[in-house]
Amino acid sequence: MTHQPKFSMIDAAPTPVGPFSHAAEADGWVFLTGQMPTDPDDDSAPLPEGVAAQTRRVMQNLILVLTGLGLTLDNVVSVRIFLTEFKRDYDAMNAVYRSYFLPKPLPARTCIGVTGLARDALVEIDFVAKRP
Repeated sequence: MTHQPKFSMIDAAPTPVGPFSHAAEADGWVFLTGQMPTDPDDDSAPLPEGVAAQTRRVMQNLILVLTGLGLTLDNVVSVRIFLTEFKRDYDAMNAVYRSYFLPKPLPARTCIGVTGLARDALVEIDFVAKRP
């Protein structure tokens, strides 16, 4: 049985940098919009310096969305990561990213080098999660 998609905005999560919902859900699958390294309490604050700090902020922002949906990192099945400086930042981003998931099994993942991101961010990450 197919249900209508549900679109969610999470009060604790950062202000969207574009016209989108924080998450969309259909049949137990939850698609989290890519998060930027923006401060959830002050959208005008400067972005953190460097890809490691930006990756931490992005992951914390994604956790805010997951929490608002009653989910955790354990529900994440797939991740996409976008880096503007792929060769330079890949290892540093991975070190931070890995710390959020290990020692549990890691989600499926794609990591892509891109020419630019909103707010001149170095990294953007999105999730696909599944309700239990």
